[in-house]
Amino acid sequence: MIVTAWNNGAHIRNGAGYGFKVSIEDRDAYFKPEWDVIMLELDGEAQLVEVPIHKESFWDESCRELIHAGVGKWLRRNGLAPWPQGNPPRFVLEPVSENRFIVSKAQKKSGGKLR
Repeated sequence: MIVTAWNNGAHIRNGAGYGFKVSIEDRDAYFKPEWDVIMLELDGEAQLVEVPIHKESFWDESCRELIHAGVGKWLRRNGLAPWPQGNPPRFVLEPVSENRFIVSKAQKKSGGKLR
């Protein structure tokens, strides 16, 4: 699935306020309300990031972000944040087991479409 980098508007250097925005369709297809957390394997990082999703805001229509300071630190360390206004980077979020996902930068194919 393709997700978009997200920030709460603060772009804090310690990584707080960053995450990935998930579409409603992908949330419903790949995530389970009974999970408390998901584990993210960020490309090039040895340590997993544990992101809480057992919160009402993730499951309603207003907020579908996977928020964690570890995501923000990774984005900033890799030069992916902050980004130009209105142009956040996109990523592939690939399920690898029950509540574990691998995150990698989405690559553009010829013609500008993401894969």
